[in-house]
Amino acid sequence: MSVPIRLLIVDDHPIVRDGLRAAFGAVPDIEVAGEAGDGAEGVRLAAELAVDVVLMDLRMPGSDGVWAIRRLREVLPSARVLVLTTFDTDSDVLPAIEAGATGYLLKDAPTEELLRAVRASHRGETVLAPSVAGVLMGRVREPVRGALSPRELQVLRLVADGATNREAAARLFISEASIKTHLIHVYAKLDARDRASAVAEAYRRGLLD
Repeated sequence: MSVPIRLLIVDDHPIVRDGLRAAFGAVPDIEVAGEAGDGAEGVRLAAELAVDVVLMDLRMPGSDGVWAIRRLREVLPSARVLVLTTFDTDSDVLPAIEAGATGYLLKDAPTEELLRAVRASHRGETVLAPSVAGVLMGRVREPVRGALSPRELQVLRLVADGATNREAAARLFISEASIKTHLIHVYAKLDARDRASAVAEAYRRGLLD
């Protein structure tokens, strides 16, 4: 028999935690190892209990979900974080994904969908609610016009010098996910398909010398 997925529930509403615990209690392959009421407690328990998946709310008093996701990447990088929240706006979705969330679901998701999402997150797969996928695709596809921001130009210069995403992130003291986001914006602004074409177009426009 396979070892159950160890799950931590992080939400500031006890009634939500109770409902989730009941839902997962009905399946043999997922074990609720613990629950927390804010981000800081969630990070502490995740490390203490060595959980596999963290089900994370975003907007909580004190330490919020995005802060907790970033901290979890440092203290327990093996854990997958699946966001479960009510909000699907750009200002909620993008910071959570950039912080390192594996997936993003809304609280109106059916129980079966939530169970599938936890299992998929445990396998390292990305799980997105349809509305959240729409937000991300919209940001990628929207025609961004205008000059590159100072940060985008910094990233592009490092890429032109041959830096990998990891090396660029270390040089700029930001996450690799942030580097990827900046590059997506650079590609859109320069109408480029990849790193090489972005660098070539930047030279053509005189943005790099």
